[in-house]
Amino acid sequence: MTNTSAFDAPLTLDSDAVLVVIDVQKGFEDYAFWGERDNPGAEQRIGELITAWETTGRPIVTVQHASAAGPLVAGTPGYELKDFVAAVKPDLHITKTVNSAFYGTPDLHAWLQARGARQVVIVGIITNVCNETTARMAGNLGYDAIFPVDAMHAFDMTGPDGVTVPAAELARATATVLHAMRFAKVVTTEAVLTAAGAGQPAIA
Repeated sequence: MTNTSAFDAPLTLDSDAVLVVIDVQKGFEDYAFWGERDNPGAEQRIGELITAWETTGRPIVTVQHASAAGPLVAGTPGYELKDFVAAVKPDLHITKTVNSAFYGTPDLHAWLQARGARQVVIVGIITNVCNETTARMAGNLGYDAIFPVDAMHAFDMTGPDGVTVPAAELARATATVLHAMRFAKVVTTEAVLTAAGAGQPAIA
């Protein structure tokens, strides 16, 4: 494997590249439950990508996680999408109870196959949990997975040795593995926006 950084590689986007917005829910603002997060600009970057997709007519999928306990239980305020995502009119909305957006309802893989879509751009919460799991599955299923790592965030987590690993280190480890093992193209939001040609209509 080469050491070439995906940040430097040219990025091209299909006219039907799908933006998958994962679990941008109000319950993740309960920092007493989740702990410290990284990347305070994540929501702004997600919003920029949503705007670009709406402007160019590309499809958007929103994903919402329902937990059995904690801040994301269905029917509670924390389950609700954050306002800027709730305002989106997605082409598909998925609910799930596990990490991967490919194990939800409706079936994401079947929907992508029916459209003939081959490219997915993954953003949202949490970088090293649902986002990473979805990216790994996307890669294994043969999709061209794009991972703008500044359009998502992680939380500090404590390992089995009792050591707490900062969110930024976990996010960096996720980006490293996805890139090195070719599960996904790890890029910046700016690279995606440039490739999307925001302001230009999608190719029919």
